[in-house]
Amino acid sequence: MSARRAWIERPVPGSSPGLAVSRQCVLAGVTRSWVYAWRGEDVVGEADLTLLRLIDAEYTRRPFYGTRRMVVCLREQGHVVNRKRVQRLMRVLGLAGMAPGPATSTPHPAHKVYPYLLRGLAITRPNQVWSTDITYIRLAHGFAYLVAVIDWYSRRVLSWRLSNTLEASFCVDCLQDALRVHGTPAIFNTDQGSQFTSEAFTGVLLGAGIAISMDGRGRALDNIFVERLWRSVKYEDIYLKGYATLPELLLGLCEYFAFYNEVRPHQALGYRTPAAVHRSGVGGGAQIVDRFGSVAGPSPAALRSAGDGPATEPGQRQGAAFEATSAA
Repeated sequence: MSARRAWIERPVPGSSPGLAVSRQCVLAGVTRSWVYAWRGEDVVGEADLTLLRLIDAEYTRRPFYGTRRMVVCLREQGHVVNRKRVQRLMRVLGLAGMAPGPATSTPHPAHKVYPYLLRGLAITRPNQVWSTDITYIRLAHGFAYLVAVIDWYSRRVLSWRLSNTLEASFCVDCLQDALRVHGTPAIFNTDQGSQFTSEAFTGVLLGAGIAISMDGRGRALDNIFVERLWRSVKYEDIYLKGYATLPELLLGLCEYFAFYNEVRPHQALGYRTPAAVHRSGVGGGAQIVDRFGSVAGPSPAALRSAGDGPATEPGQRQGAAFEATSAA
C-alpha cells in the first residue's frame, strides 16, 4: 500500500492537466485522505479555497455566525454548500460561532475564571483598562495567530505578536512587552480562552497588581474594541495584500500597526490618532452601560468603532450596550 501512494502525482501549475488526484486514488486503490496525510497536507481542494476566503471574511464581520447561518450566507452568494462541508471548512480555519453553545469558549478545567469587571464602568483615562485577544490569519500556505494588547481609552495597540501555534507563551510575551513599554493598567480584560486563564498569563497580571476581568461566555461584545481592531486589520491590510508566508505577514503588520497608531484618523476619537490620544490623555474614553443596572453621569454618544460608523450589533441584547464618550 505504501508504494501505491508514491504513484499519485499532484498537478503542477502551468503544466497540462493530467488525471485528477481523486481519479488517481481510485485507480491506485488508496484514499485521498491517506495520500494527503502521508504528504503532511491539509485535505482542502482547490474548490474550497474560495469558500475559505468567504467564510474568513464573513466571520470577521459577524463572529456570532455558526455553521447554519454561514451556509445561508454562502448560498446567497451563489455557492451550493451543505452544513457538513461548512463545518469541515470552519474546522480548517479553527472557527466556531461565538453564541453560547456546547464547548464554546471553554476555559481549561484547571484554570481559574475571573468575573467581568467592565459593565457599568466609565473609561476616563489612558492605561485604565487594557484588553487582549487572539485572531487567526489565513496565509497562502497555512495559518498564523495574532495576539494584541489594546488600550480601551485611546484604542492604541500597545503590543502584538505572531505565532504558528496557540501556546500561551506568545501571549505572555506580548503582555510583558506592553507592561515594559507602557506601564501598568488598573484592569486587564480577556476572554476565557486557555491561553489567558493559564497561570503563566494570570501570574504576570497578579504579580503586577492588576485586576483581572474576563468576558462572559458567549458575549462577543464584552471585548468589543479588540473585535473592531481585528476587523480593521483584516479589511484594511490582510485581505488586500494576501500574505503568503509568516515573514511577509510579520513585515506587513509592522507597517500596518505603525500606520494604525500614528497616522490613521479614528472617527471615535474625533479623527485623532490613537497614539496622540494615548499620549495626551484627551479625546478618548468609553462607557460600558449595564442595561440591567444604572450608570451615573451624562449619557454618552453611541459607540463608533475606530474609523467606522455607528455600531448596531445584535449581540447588544445580551445584556450590555457599549457606548463611547468624547472626553474633549
